[in-house]
Amino acid sequence: MKQYTSLYFVGAGGIGMSALVRYFLAKGYKVAGYDRTQSPLTTELKTEGLEIVYEESVESIPDYCRNPETTLVVYTPAIPASHSGLVYFREHGFRVVKRAELLGLITQSSRGLCFAGTHGKTTTSSMAAHIFHESPIGCNAFLGGILRNYNSNLILSEQSPFTVIEADEYDRSFHWLHPYMAVVTATDPDHLDIYGTEEAYLESFAHFTSLIQPGGCLIMKKGIKLVPSVKENVKIYTYSARDGGDFHAGNIRIGDGTIVFDFVMPEGSVADIELGVPVEINIENAVAAMAIAWLNGVSGDDMQRAMASFKGAKRRFEFWVRRPDRVMIDDYAHHPDELKASIRSVRALSPGRRLSVIFQPHLYSRTRDFAPQFAEALSLADEVFLLDIYPARELPIPGVTSKLIFDKITCRNKELCLREKLLERIKECNFDILLTMGAGDIDRLLPEIAAIVESK
Repeated sequence: MKQYTSLYFVGAGGIGMSALVRYFLAKGYKVAGYDRTQSPLTTELKTEGLEIVYEESVESIPDYCRNPETTLVVYTPAIPASHSGLVYFREHGFRVVKRAELLGLITQSSRGLCFAGTHGKTTTSSMAAHIFHESPIGCNAFLGGILRNYNSNLILSEQSPFTVIEADEYDRSFHWLHPYMAVVTATDPDHLDIYGTEEAYLESFAHFTSLIQPGGCLIMKKGIKLVPSVKENVKIYTYSARDGGDFHAGNIRIGDGTIVFDFVMPEGSVADIELGVPVEINIENAVAAMAIAWLNGVSGDDMQRAMASFKGAKRRFEFWVRRPDRVMIDDYAHHPDELKASIRSVRALSPGRRLSVIFQPHLYSRTRDFAPQFAEALSLADEVFLLDIYPARELPIPGVTSKLIFDKITCRNKELCLREKLLERIKECNFDILLTMGAGDIDRLLPEIAAIVESK
């Protein structure tokens, strides 16, 4: 990296890309980039020093990013190969690397603590980063969500040898990493537009485990479909919330808006861990995060203190309205198992209350592949408002619409709703508990939705 003085990010506003943008800005590099649309995150990055444009134009590339000897170009797989900026850089001899390759390069000299899984990896890696940061050991961290304790997805430490990394399986990106230790939270099939089959998806995770360095370890959720392929001298541990394993929770107490449990490990336990974000699924996430912390020398007292002060990542079961008479929660859930876990968590926290769900499906291919499973999860709610599919990187697939899910939802109150009509529809309703879910652009509406719910 020493030969470069500037970097250009194609897709700079992505959550994974933005952490790298922040890293290189902090290191004193000149950083520019492109993204398709302006967002609160891109606005923040601009105030931090990023020179960003929103039009696909070669002319907008700054002069200091036009020398292939001094500029490294980074892109996300969500950007099409036909993007004019990428075409320009490739035709003019620039080194063009994927985000994951760059992340692998800058973390290979540290002890990488990598968190992979279909779901749960953002919260679990964020918990681990907070635990390490709050202990004398410290860490660097590249996260897949904005951690509310720091209002950032990047944590830097000059002294710590550890780097917490969210390891993304999309496009096999996590194969660029060099884990010292790894956590695998789930292997439910996803991204079948890339992998094709569940077998190929599982093989990709198995290959990821083969990258763990000798002397390290793998911590995997008990019972998941994964046949590890670790090297010699790599230990394997299991964890769960309630189902045993080398690390698990004991003496779980849920009530009065709190969750407290004992963290059980191979050598003893830590009593009275209280979750700062008291959601049932976070018991499991916390066990995994504390397992990797314990294996690297973090004390029980430091873990206990950090878990109580953990505020969570934005869009991961984030409370927007929290009053005795009404609640609004937002969650990034976009896989059927994530939807099911979120809805069940709300039910556990607030038994007997009416639950309304707004869901925006993400990707045509995911909707096609999992429509029955999405419908099954959404049927656990009392009321469902289903939006159109957010396409992200995809072109429409003939015959694939939200109606594939809608027709299979069995709860009595369900409604197909256009995104542009959603706010007006919300004004007509009174909600007890409202849960918004999806990985598309529904987050852009959250302040307005919350204001309407508050005003009722």
